[in-house]
Amino acid sequence: MRTAVRVTAAAVLAATLAAATACAAGPEGGAPAGAVAPESPAPASPALTSPAPASPAVASPASASLASVPATLSFTGKTLDGTAFNAATLAGRPVVLWFWAPWCATCASQAWTVAEIAPAYRDTVPIVGVAGLGEQKAMTSFVTEFDLGGTTQIDDRAGVLWRRFKVAEQSTFVVLDRTGRVVHKGFLDGEALTRQVETLARG
Repeated sequence: MRTAVRVTAAAVLAATLAAATACAAGPEGGAPAGAVAPESPAPASPALTSPAPASPAVASPASASLASVPATLSFTGKTLDGTAFNAATLAGRPVVLWFWAPWCATCASQAWTVAEIAPAYRDTVPIVGVAGLGEQKAMTSFVTEFDLGGTTQIDDRAGVLWRRFKVAEQSTFVVLDRTGRVVHKGFLDGEALTRQVETLARG
């Protein structure tokens, strides 16, 4: 009988010690799943902060759009009225660059066509004048005389863009498709210019 009592007491003592040891090891020594379940949100906190590392991804579309600007439209300048101009804003659309001089009779004959069609295609096929080979006053008078005020006209008296696009004479049209590739460079009369712009707008 005493032997049985001793065995039972030893078993109870062993169970008590085992339980005490398990509780002491819980927080530090790999506690059972049930003990750490309430703490599981803590490891999940990095997921809650994931938007912070993702901020470069938010900025990446801007980087991508900058990267997608073709070399032909990677230039800046000023318009005849002194407004800053950045050709990168035209990326993704067909563009017509019109190189003209204020004393050029051919340019004058084409100016009426440009003034007529440019407003209608402002958002689809922008026509941008690049004025050179003259004085600003003469260029401004030319714009006024031919009602070109609604069309962007870059002041290129220094000839920077004329040299960049290797324009050797006026009047010259440099036509870019929506990828920035030059699809025409040279003379266009009024009818040919209109057809070219209409085709680009449809494409």
